[in-house]
Parts: sequence; structure tokens; C-alpha cells
Amino acid sequence: MTSPLTTAPSLDEAVELSCDVLVVGGGTAGTMAALTAAGRGADVLLLEKAHVRHSGALAMGMDGVNNAVIPGRADPDDYVAEITRANDGLVDQSTVRQTAVRGYDMVRRLESYGVKFEKDEHGEYAVRQVHRSGSYVLPMPEGKDVKKVLYRQLRRREMRERIRIENRVMPVRVLTHPEDGRAVGIAGLHTRTGEFVVVRAGAVILATGACGRLGLPASGYLYGTYENPTNAGDGYAMAYHAGAALTGIECFQINPLIKDYNGPACAYVANPFGGYQVNRHGERFVESDYWSGHMMAEFAAELASDRAPVYLKLSHLPEEAIGAVESILHSTERPTRGTFHAGRGHDYRTHDIEMHISEIGLCGGHSASGVRVDAHARTTVPRLYAAGDLACVPHNYMIGAFVYGDLAGEDAARYRAYEGELDRAQLEAAHELVYRPLRNPDGPPQPQVEYKLRRFVNDYVAPPKSGARLSLAVEAFERMASEIAGMGGRTPHELMRCAEVSFIRDCAEMAARASLARTESRWGLYHERLDHPERDDAEWLYHLDLRKSARGAMEFTARPVEPYVVPVPEYAPPGGPERPLGEVALVPVATAGPREAPPTSRPAGEPGRAVAPAAPAGPDPRLVSLLALTEEAPELAELAPYLTGGRPEVRAAAVGVLAETVPAGTGPALAARLRDGDAAVRAAAVGALRELAEVLPADEESGAALRSALEVPDPAVRAVAVEVLRSRRLGDAGVYAAALADAAPEVRLQAVRALVSVDAVAALASAAGDPAREVRVAVAKGLAAVSVPEPGPLVPLLGDPDPLVRGAAFGALAAAGCPPPLAERAVAALDDPAWQVRAGAAAALRAAASERAVPALAEGLADRNADVRKAAVLALLGHAPAPEARAALATAAADPDADVRAYAARGLVPAAP
Repeated sequence: MTSPLTTAPSLDEAVELSCDVLVVGGGTAGTMAALTAAGRGADVLLLEKAHVRHSGALAMGMDGVNNAVIPGRADPDDYVAEITRANDGLVDQSTVRQTAVRGYDMVRRLESYGVKFEKDEHGEYAVRQVHRSGSYVLPMPEGKDVKKVLYRQLRRREMRERIRIENRVMPVRVLTHPEDGRAVGIAGLHTRTGEFVVVRAGAVILATGACGRLGLPASGYLYGTYENPTNAGDGYAMAYHAGAALTGIECFQINPLIKDYNGPACAYVANPFGGYQVNRHGERFVESDYWSGHMMAEFAAELASDRAPVYLKLSHLPEEAIGAVESILHSTERPTRGTFHAGRGHDYRTHDIEMHISEIGLCGGHSASGVRVDAHARTTVPRLYAAGDLACVPHNYMIGAFVYGDLAGEDAARYRAYEGELDRAQLEAAHELVYRPLRNPDGPPQPQVEYKLRRFVNDYVAPPKSGARLSLAVEAFERMASEIAGMGGRTPHELMRCAEVSFIRDCAEMAARASLARTESRWGLYHERLDHPERDDAEWLYHLDLRKSARGAMEFTARPVEPYVVPVPEYAPPGGPERPLGEVALVPVATAGPREAPPTSRPAGEPGRAVAPAAPAGPDPRLVSLLALTEEAPELAELAPYLTGGRPEVRAAAVGVLAETVPAGTGPALAARLRDGDAAVRAAAVGALRELAEVLPADEESGAALRSALEVPDPAVRAVAVEVLRSRRLGDAGVYAAALADAAPEVRLQAVRALVSVDAVAALASAAGDPAREVRVAVAKGLAAVSVPEPGPLVPLLGDPDPLVRGAAFGALAAAGCPPPLAERAVAALDDPAWQVRAGAAAALRAAASERAVPALAEGLADRNADVRKAAVLALLGHAPAPEARAALATAAADPDADVRAYAARGLVPAAP
């Protein structure tokens, strides 16, 4: 915890440092840049606003390399062509080729450091194919240790003599020479002491990562981002204010991720094992290649359709494949994802992974937005370099970050420390940026201002884009500059966060203005303009460069694509001179159309829009009168005219009024609406019946209407019909047994519950062969829930091929009884590979004879899975009178799992006399 600051330190009290090569950022590219520069004899200063040991996107490890060009498995020219296609032709191939030709040596270098890459039985790199052509994915079985390995290299004696590490220092501005503009150092903040830090350097390497905190995640949590949330666009803003050109800023990063979790779904890992992306029908729908923005456009379209949700499908895989996927995904890069799935009761064996779309960000490594660099990582500012996700080398990923860190360190090592004077005006501006929150300590706090800023990004900048929304965004970001200047802060940590908000605002404005400037659509979802829906190679097969003009405004240049090193037939860059565009013009948004103009009609057949039938002017009079009835507690006769005929929205509203007022006859009326021809009306009736199921009268008229609804094609209707028939005791075993043949699993699940309610054991047991795993699990549990459970009907399920079904069946024996033959099967099942089966088997032994159960359960207390040990303890409680059971429980009192310990202790408490 940092202490509050009462006043800002004076500029003359700044901590001054000096080095040959200054590296900003201790992540992937930064550590490699420092190692290479030091290896070439330069004195290096590595600044990191956190701690180098665990900073950067690589901090939690990496599950594999996405773009390893291994000789014999992939060709550099093919890789360059693939990246060119993925980026719709807008590539400086000379930069991409560096990753292609130097990546293999980098893999070998990393391996020499101790990073482990997967190899086959013959010692060759086990590269796998994920993309439509070429094999580039190289798994890393111990990828969680990559940062540890790099930090160990930094701390080697020979490196320590050359590399000085300063943790907890955040630069805010690159300092440049006032005459020739070259980079000569930085100014920043010590995030623990609050000191102002100034560094003189011969060269500056920016390696601060992506702008991951740009869009707001769907969770609304500021730091729940796809990218490392400490990467707030620091380097983008610093490079811009130093005068460097940025490029491709309109090409956003958008990725597939796990729904409600800020990590990637990791198809790169799962696809080689046989996983794939599907819609809710299990259909593969992605036509484009994986690393293309066009894939994301297909993804977004599927999510917006009635075929959603979208899943990464794993449940069809054999146990060996799922285990391998779990071992990678739950131990590297995002170790919390295993906990996330477990918290929801999801298992890859039974649940495919629901996917969604990440918030937008800026990133060269995963798309193409960053600081413009050449093939040596040089920016357009002399002696200023950029590497990693900050640099615009499209789809560079981890290996590219290492390669460009190496290139930057190699080139920058030529320079020696700058010993001249630093520009006072630049220092004063940086000092003001850092310490202005202290003047207004009670001003708006950083989280509130940042939330508002990033909500505007989501509202106006996220694709699909339009000129009007982007113009509103620019106005909002300009307006927020003063709000950001008025933020309050008291501690060095708060000062750091406030400075980060200024970086985010700069990046947001760049993203909005660049998106306005490119008047076409390109890169699929990354830059989809609704008002310019077509790609225009004649006008826009150009890089869009952004710079800070002499008057401090953002200005643009259309820069020709360099001649291709590797020809790609689909694209023919026009070449020619650069085309200055100047500042981008905003679309007028102050009024809706010209002021004082009469309303206009949309032209028929306007491009890009479907022409819908004209809606009636004003609200439906019947809807108005219906809503007026709501306050008068109407009888069913008064509502009946609104429930049939007319517009669907009126019928749906009438269903809502029924559910709110519940007049006599509501049950049959709602059941009748289950047969409505409109899906929205049926959905309203389903919701109302489910809500009122326990309070509606159980009359035969309702029962008849519900039985009739079992013939409706809508599965949600059939499911609720069975549910309400069961809850109101209006059905019988024959009706429910017939529903077991329904095509929809959700209906069959309701049928199982209904059969349990009438103790129809024979019909229930007949569903033991149901094709849906969740139905068979429900059958197993249901056979234990009937009034007089018997073990016999459970026997077929004990041999089910699915472990969750077997586990549920064994668990059901605890209630149904576990005679000697089944007790022997339960003891054997304690060695089952699936923990769910072992837990179920332990539960079953509670109902077995003590002399057979207790020794087996005592062994189960050593199971590697805590839930199995818990099940064993709970089963032993049923045998507590036996001394052997109490002895076993005593050993569990020291179990590392709190639940196991607690239940064991409960079993050891002497019974009351």
C-alpha cells in the first residue's frame, strides 16, 4: 500500500538515471531487448511499472507458439503470404518476414534458456496444424514457466553487470531532442515512492504491450479484459506524443473468448486435439481462416442469429484428448479457467465451452494496430524503437515479440548515453501530467472516469462502425480531456492509474479518428463501416498512418504498401507517392438531419438495409386500452378479446396482464396460448405458466389444454407443458412415458422428473438408453428419488459408457441399496479413471455392509480428488458405529480439504447419551 502524497515533488528533485539503451516494459519483447542489447555491450536500464519477475502478458505463462516457422514443417514465404491474406493485403512484408526467417532461431534460443517446446518420439518439434494451410502451432507443455526462465536469464551474473532493473517506475513521456527530434530519454513516476524519475538514454525501446484496456468488457469490470489489463496503451500514447507515426489504428483487436470469462477459448490449443467451433446445432460455420478478421465477422453474425450461442466443442473428444487439453488450459496462461468451469459445474466432457466476443483493443500481435516500425524495429523517430504487441507487425504473437525485441536490442546497442540537456518544457509537461491529481484530491476518482470513457468506446467506436457514431466518439473524447485533467488522487498508485486513463483517452481518440478516415470496410469485423460497406482496394490498399501535427492535432497520411517480397495474387498494391489526408472531418451530429427540415422518408431499397414493411403510425389502440385495463383487475372475459387475433405484441401483452392479475380461468387461457402461432406470444405463455405453476388451480380444462400443447412443434412449449402437468398433478404415467420419445432433450428431462413424481419405475428405467447424457444422469438420480427405490433398475446405468452417468448411478445406490454383488462393483469403481465415478462409488458404499465398505472407503480417503475423499467421509458416517470407520475418520481429520476435515470431525463427535 503506498502512502498519500501531500504535495508534488519539485522538478529539481527528480531522480536522474542514465544508460545507453533504455527499455520500457519488462514483458516478452522488453526482456529479450534487454538481453540482446546487454549481450552486445550496451549498458541497459529496464523500467517496469510492476515487477519484471511477473509482469507483462507472458506473466502467467503461454500454452504454445502460434506462428513457429519450423524448417521442414512450414516455409517462410508461405507464412508471409498467409499473413498478407489475413491482413487483406495491407502488410509491410519485410517486417513479417523477419518473424518468418528468425523465428526458428528464436525457438532454439529460448530452448537453450530452458523453455520447453513439445517434441515427438524422434526429438522433432511437434508442430500442429490449426490454420487452413501450414503448420505453425508449437505447444509448450511447461509454458507456465516462460517468464520465470526469462527472469532467470536477466539475473545471471554477466547480465546483471550490464542490465539495471528498476521496478515500479512508469514512464509517461518519451523525451526528444528539441533540434533533431531523436529520442533521448523518458520522464515518469515511481509508483511506490511518488518520485519523479528522469532518464537520459542513447536509445529508447518501447515494449509496453497492447492497449488492452480500451473497450469495456461485457462484465463491466475495468480489469476483466482479454489482454493484460495493466497494458493501458502507455506506449501508443508515448510514441504519439514523441512524434512517431502509428499505423493501422483503425484495425481493432477482437477475439473469441469464453463467455463471462476474460480468457481466450483457446481454439489454438483445442483444435489440434479435435476441438472446433460450432453453433448451438453443432454445426461448424467458420469459413475464413483462424487468424483473419473475417472469421470474427462470421463469428459475430452467428452470435446475432437464431443459431446462437456459439461453442468450442470438446465434449465429443475421448478422455485422453480432454485430459491433455485440460492439462494445458488449466495450468498455463489462464490458470483460473479450471476454477471458472468448476464453479459452474461444467466439465469439458459434458459441457462445450460457450464463446463470445472480446471487447475491442489495439494490438499489433493479434491484429495490425501499432507503432509503425521497419524491419529493425525502428520507428519514424530516430533512436526510438517499438517491439512486441505495441509494434505494427501484423499477427506477430509471442515469437514475433521475441524476434522484434531481439532486433530492437541489436540495433539500439550502437548508441551511448545522452549527456546533453533535457528540454525543460517537455519535463514540465510530463510533471504536470503525473501530479495534477494531487491538486484536486477530492475530484472524480479514476475508476468512475475510466468506466465512463470506456463505455463511450463501446457505445460509439466498437464495430460495426458508422461515421455518425465515430464523430460522436471524437466529441466525447475531446470533452473528457478536461474531466480526466480534473481527476483526483492522493497516492502514487492513484497517480499511476490517472495517467493510464490519459493514455486510454489518447488511444480512444486515435481509434475513432482513424476509423473515420478509412472510408471503406476491411479486415472483416475489425473495421466494418456500415456507411462504407465495401472494400475499396483502388482507393484504400494503403496504410493509414497517424501523426501528431505541429499544432498538436491528429493528422493522417495514406502510405503505399511496399512492393511485396512474396507475391500474393489476390492483391496488387497500387504504389505511387504518399497521399496526405490531413485532419479527418467529422460527420455533423448536432442535429438529427438539417435543422427546421420536415421529416423525410428513407429511400426504398437503400443499400445495406433490408426494406421492411411500413409500421403503423403510433401505438396500436388495442394495446393502449389493454394496458389501461391492467389497473382495474380485469376478469378473463374482459381480457379474452386481446388474447386472440390482432397483432402478436397485443397478444403477448395480454398474456403479461394475465400473469400479473391472475383472474379466474387464467390456467386454461395461458395453456391455450401455448398454441399461438407467434413465437413471442408462446414464449410469454411459457414464462407465465412456469411462474404460476404452483398457484394455478389443477382443473381438468387446464390439463386438457396442456396435453394438447404436447403436439406443438416448439420444444419450449412441450417442456413447460410436461412440467406444469407434473406440478399440478394433471398427467399420468402414460402421458409422461410418451414424452420420453420426444426429440428435444429438455422435454425428455421434464418427462423423467414427471415419471419420478408418479413412481413409474418401469417407464423411468426404460430411458436408461436415452441418447442424451443429461437425460441418463436424470434417470439415475430419479431411480433413487422414487418412493421405494430398488437397486435393480440402476444396474444397466452402472455400465454406461459415460462417466457422469456411471457416477450418478453409483451415487443412486446409496438410496436404493447396495447388496453384495453391487458393493463389489462399487469397490472396483473406486479405481475408475473418472473422479465422478469414484465419488459415486464411495457414496454407494454407505448402503453396503460395513465389513466390505469400510476398508474400501478407508482407502478412498487417500484419493487425489477432494470430492472423492469427501464422498468417502460422508459414506463412512453411515458406518460410524463401527470402530474401523471411526479410525478411518480420524485419519481424515487432517485432510488438506476443509470440507473433508469438517465432515470427519463431525463423525468423531460422541453421540449424545
